[in-house]
Amino acid sequence: MTILNKIPCTIVTGFLGAGKTTLVRHAIEHNDGRRLAIIVNEFGDVGFDGSLLAECGIPGCDADAVVELPNGCICCTVADDFVPALNKLLDRPEPPEHILIETSGLALPKPLVQAFNWPAIRSRVTVDGVVAVVDGPAVASGAFADDPEALAAQRAADASVDHENPLEEVFEDQLLCADLVVMNKSDLLDEGERARVRAEVEAHLPRAVKLVETAHGALDPRVLLGLNAAAEDDLASRPSHHETEEDHDHDDFESVALPVKAAGSPEDLAARVAKAAEVEGVLRIKGFCAVADKPMRLVVQGVGRRVAHHYDRPWRPDEHRDGTLVVIGLTGFDKDAVAAALKG
Repeated sequence: MTILNKIPCTIVTGFLGAGKTTLVRHAIEHNDGRRLAIIVNEFGDVGFDGSLLAECGIPGCDADAVVELPNGCICCTVADDFVPALNKLLDRPEPPEHILIETSGLALPKPLVQAFNWPAIRSRVTVDGVVAVVDGPAVASGAFADDPEALAAQRAADASVDHENPLEEVFEDQLLCADLVVMNKSDLLDEGERARVRAEVEAHLPRAVKLVETAHGALDPRVLLGLNAAAEDDLASRPSHHETEEDHDHDDFESVALPVKAAGSPEDLAARVAKAAEVEGVLRIKGFCAVADKPMRLVVQGVGRRVAHHYDRPWRPDEHRDGTLVVIGLTGFDKDAVAAALKG
């Protein structure tokens, strides 16, 4: 079977809060009627991104088209979770014409690409491309390198430099596997910052890879889909910090789901989330909450100290309105301090 007979799959990777779900949602909304399916992986046991997609109201983007794999990193659960989920989509009477796979923000993409060589799926699918979404403001602030200039000098002297910063190791592994880099949130950067982010990203890339700038994940699907990379046949050009490991773990990170009672206003809740984000080691806060006397569900997303919120849909009559926020951080972060901040 040739690549032309295989269903193409696009792997969307990128660190926590980079905008992967927003990018996927935009692609679905502007796909020109093509049958798409989405596999969403989350770090932690509470689904958020999958729910945002399955309930987005866009034609073709419903619960049947979205498969959620929570409570585990997709790159570590290939046999148990990913391959069965993929086969389930492929075995439909009308299988998808293209599959988008959104990894968790802490996933390493190369093990997932390698999984496409498994006999159970190799003849049916191909990796059309690996798309790495980059949070432009986070890179500009130095979130992934304690001292970018010093690191660049070390890398020039020794390409095998180990990273003591676990954020940078994940960030770099995602870039090393990419066929396309999307610098998201570029509207929040000035011209000088954009140039610095480009230089920082390009310093991590092992080969020529196109980098495009976006705001709010608004990238034409014709750019995102149809890269024809066949990445599973090109593993040698995608180095990783975990090449010699049979498996890897994410002991540097952990998550907790915290209940949040109805807020008096979105601004009040955003202030509490911003305070919680100041707790040392907190990387990401996201979830759904209720606002007093409002019939709509409030979506809350915090990346660093940036907090965004919007109403997405009415609460259903059978839903419990006490909200839940998922907090992801470095191992050992003070969960009690986070919970106290969210209580206000």
